[in-house]
Amino acid sequence: METKKQKTWVIIAIIVLGIIAFLVPNQITAQGVKRIDLQKHDLSVPGREMVQARIDFEGHSAFGKHSHPGEEVIYVVEGSLEYQIEGEKPVTLKAGEVLFIPAGVVHSARNNTNAKASELATYIVEKGKPILVMKK
Repeated sequence: METKKQKTWVIIAIIVLGIIAFLVPNQITAQGVKRIDLQKHDLSVPGREMVQARIDFEGHSAFGKHSHPGEEVIYVVEGSLEYQIEGEKPVTLKAGEVLFIPAGVVHSARNNTNAKASELATYIVEKGKPILVMKK
């Protein structure tokens, strides 16, 4: 009987950890940076989905080097953000400007001002794969 209870608790622990692992990346991505998933939909292309998120940057905050397994389309909603795309010069965008980042390209984003800045990020990715891959 004890073995059955132990197996049950192990299964419950695995489920809880899986739920935590799924939820945490969607809520907190870096200190001073908050990501809020807005929508997720299957596309007409088999195996692909669209994920849209708002990312808010407090003053002088940054999100380090990372990539995505699909394309990212960025629209700066407010403030200004500096983007560093691997192999290119940094570019600073202000509210109303856009940026396209190809699949798998390492990049980072930084708010170099005291004011809050926000972007609307739309990802076109392979369904079921993690949206974010952190780099060192």
